[in-house]
Amino acid sequence: MHAKDILVDAYTRIQEEVHAAVEDLTLDDLHRRPGPDANSVAWLVWHLTRVQDDHVAGAFDLDQVWLTQEWEKRFGLDLKPRDIGYGHTSAQVAKVRVDSADLLTGYYDAVHAQSLEALRGLTAADLDRVVDENWDPPVTLAVRLVSVLSDDLQHVGQAAYLRGLLQSA
Repeated sequence: MHAKDILVDAYTRIQEEVHAAVEDLTLDDLHRRPGPDANSVAWLVWHLTRVQDDHVAGAFDLDQVWLTQEWEKRFGLDLKPRDIGYGHTSAQVAKVRVDSADLLTGYYDAVHAQSLEALRGLTAADLDRVVDENWDPPVTLAVRLVSVLSDDLQHVGQAAYLRGLLQSA
């Protein structure tokens, strides 16, 4: 198995978990926060998708799906167009509200499709390419892809845990 095949498999697991985390949740449950400064399922899924969209697009010199496929307009959030949720205050988290779970999964699926297309074209040499020189050491494509994978799996795990809390209440 090649590294790109492992990455494709891993990113596909994120997609499966995103769908499982939001499936059949009511709008109230998608937006419920277990504490005044906690994240909602909607925010967690939106954020992990924005991070993947932003970071994978940047690493492969692609346009963000959020902007090119007008997901930003579909969501209609009162946030800056390139906002990915990093460092959000409680008030900003509260602004991330959706009309349906399908909006969240639709956006994730669109990002996933672009990510897989990029991943399937990888060669082993591509993984050593530096994609961000703002760090010491500079970040390679391999490191960036694993970082996104880790971040997304953590957040979708949080969404799944919150889903469990909501359903057990």
